[in-house]
Amino acid sequence: MFHPRRTLRALLIPLAAGLALTTLPAQTASAASTLTNGGFESDGTGTATPAGWSTYSAAGQNSASFTEAGGHGGSYRLTHWSASAYKVETYQYLSGLTNGSYRLTAWVRSGGGQNSAYLALKNCGGAEQRTDLPVSASGWIRIVVPVSVTDNQCTISINSDAAAGNWLNVDDLTFAAGTGGTSIHGADISSLAKSEAKGGTYRTGSGSTGDAVAILKSAGMNYARLKVWVNPADGYNNKARVLATAKRVKAAGMKLLVDFHYSDTWADPGAQSKPAAWSGHSYGQLKTDVYHHTYDVLNALKAQGTTADMVQVGNEINGGMLWSEGSTDNWSQLAGLLNSGYDAVKAVSSSTTVALHLAKGGDLSGTRWWFDNAVANGVKFDAVGLSYYGYWHGTLYDFQTTLDDAASRYAKPVFVAETAYPFRLDSEDSHENIIDLATELVAGYPATVTGQTRWMNDVASIVEAVPGGRGLGVFYWEATWTAVTGNGWDPTDAASGNGWENQALFGYDDRALSSTSWFSHR
Repeated sequence: MFHPRRTLRALLIPLAAGLALTTLPAQTASAASTLTNGGFESDGTGTATPAGWSTYSAAGQNSASFTEAGGHGGSYRLTHWSASAYKVETYQYLSGLTNGSYRLTAWVRSGGGQNSAYLALKNCGGAEQRTDLPVSASGWIRIVVPVSVTDNQCTISINSDAAAGNWLNVDDLTFAAGTGGTSIHGADISSLAKSEAKGGTYRTGSGSTGDAVAILKSAGMNYARLKVWVNPADGYNNKARVLATAKRVKAAGMKLLVDFHYSDTWADPGAQSKPAAWSGHSYGQLKTDVYHHTYDVLNALKAQGTTADMVQVGNEINGGMLWSEGSTDNWSQLAGLLNSGYDAVKAVSSSTTVALHLAKGGDLSGTRWWFDNAVANGVKFDAVGLSYYGYWHGTLYDFQTTLDDAASRYAKPVFVAETAYPFRLDSEDSHENIIDLATELVAGYPATVTGQTRWMNDVASIVEAVPGGRGLGVFYWEATWTAVTGNGWDPTDAASGNGWENQALFGYDDRALSSTSWFSHR
């Protein structure tokens, strides 16, 4: 955005490096070293330029920025809205800052639909940092923007480039020492080996055939998630296949999460069936089975130089695992099974993180119930993983509330073990997609590559904002599960189709989608 005063200042600085900053055109009348009026309480309603802030619009649309009643913490908030298309910026220039790491925190809401709507920290000495506003029409969501201040100044900016009727609310901004970012920018690629064996190909965004792991790595992926089945009918996702893919993951410089299902097939909230080889075993035997299977796979990984960095003891174990012995109807037994897995992980590598994984990303009471019982029964764990699919698991507000609560209530790091979003609704194969109707989508996130990209960035931003730096990051679920004949959902049926290809990160032309850019989120 062209800003005459900013541009003039940029030209003048090299010409008059010895001049005091105050002799140059100021960006606000009252530049200060602390954020002024971050809660927009000073002026009441209808103020286009709140105290301490400035408003800029190249098209003279300053009136699209105003204060009004209905604040997050206090009585008032900042709103961007106009009955016609608009571009407006509300900003505040800080000077006299001590150089170092800072974090802007804000509470935001947005009806969505804008070309762009974001908070930025700029003119701070390094690259501009932005965080988009997630779409949340009712609940307030907290987002952060971290920055490194290197020349004692920084501009806090609230930006809208919007269509008629689009709106956002911002309130309770704070700017203080702090850091941001997430460490996990991951994806589950469990289906990749079978896809390749059945003829699946993967291309770069420009169309060159390549290795899917390398293509995702180049986009910023740094962590791979691989599931383990005990003795699957198709011979994939077993110990030997996981060992082979793990070599590729580690050779690419990525970390590895191993996801134990303790089953021969899918384990999830609706099914936790014991492996055939363990059927008829007593509870005591099952504890030994869990230990030996977990130890065996992880020790083999360690022996080939690909030690697991994180392990899930169970997959989406809302109702427990290894039914019925390990059901949540019998917490003492479930605790014994989970701790058997934990002990096996630590026996192989004491530094490997052990996570427990629920599919309750937006279910605050359900997540509390489960982990309160786990803690009461002495279950050992290092991290909390949640599946969060926005079309099933509640709003982004529900998600943030649940994630933040898990981090603080159990004093553990948290991460999204699974999420995804469609980039189109039609199927490439003859199998109906799991999400294939516009009515199933999350409001504000269309089934387009842009919608998929925004979804992933906004989920990552919410994880980044978990207080205390406890938000580890996000795994995209089954990024490489494209439509390939023979690589369907059912390991017992080679003719089964794929209901997920419209949520992969490769298009129907096998090219990496531009949505893979989410891996480069801070």
